[in-house]
Amino acid sequence: MKHLLSIESLSATVIESILQGSAVMKASRGHHTSQPLQGQVWAMLFSKASTRTRVSFEVGIRELGGQTLFLPASEIQLGRGEPIKDTARVLGRMVHGAVFRTFGQNEVEEFADYAGIPTINALTDAEHPCQILADLFTIREHRGDLAGKVVTFIGDGACNVANSWVFAAAKLGFELRIAAPKGFHPASELLARAGGRVRCMEDVAEAAAGSDVLYTDVWVSMGKEAESAERLEKLKGYQVNGTVTRLAKPGALVMHCLPAYRGKEIDEATFEANAGTIFDQAENRLHAQKAVLAWLRD
Repeated sequence: MKHLLSIESLSATVIESILQGSAVMKASRGHHTSQPLQGQVWAMLFSKASTRTRVSFEVGIRELGGQTLFLPASEIQLGRGEPIKDTARVLGRMVHGAVFRTFGQNEVEEFADYAGIPTINALTDAEHPCQILADLFTIREHRGDLAGKVVTFIGDGACNVANSWVFAAAKLGFELRIAAPKGFHPASELLARAGGRVRCMEDVAEAAAGSDVLYTDVWVSMGKEAESAERLEKLKGYQVNGTVTRLAKPGALVMHCLPAYRGKEIDEATFEANAGTIFDQAENRLHAQKAVLAWLRD
């Protein structure tokens, strides 16, 4: 049985298949010839708040013929301490697939082990595979093949999105640079496990120079609110702005996975100047996730 639990667990061949499927899903939206989820109900278990992930999955599942059952953790027994494996074994007998947005990577993996149904990681503290698949598709749409390109991530390089970028770089062969202060780089064990051309540094200018893509994310991820003041102080020099974009290649893509906090990880002018790309990126969550759903049911 197939699951989407991490970028790390996907082969380059599977990633390529999903990216090709994303293009098909986008081009055929509104007139799909196949309804791979017809007659199915998919559970959406969310322990963390969401806009893009929830809406894109609910719309995507419905457009592929299925129905959704939204289950916030606070409204089911999972939120009162029921073991994940018990929730998984119950839902596995009632629904056809699950989209799980939670804290620990071990939680989504345990759910997949016990549920016996296709399971999608809709975000954990360790990885955000759906976001990165949409991002890869967006880059391909705008700039073609990723091979030989340089993607520069600026900000909290120890977050789930950065982790998934590390694995994507190793799978697809592009160079990834991560500009972050000390204490905000990916774990050394993760870097060693992934391999690939990943460079971590503290100098933003060095990282941005000649880049094809500049990418940033929030400085205070969900669950890190207690560290907000400390994080804002340490990361304040790691903003994507006009000075930084001028160091990249002419026409370099500026990307943000949203929500964006103007004046922190990106300034207002830079965000608005690149809003077309950023909201293409947001829309592409729908198309990439539909491709994932179709791949899981193939």
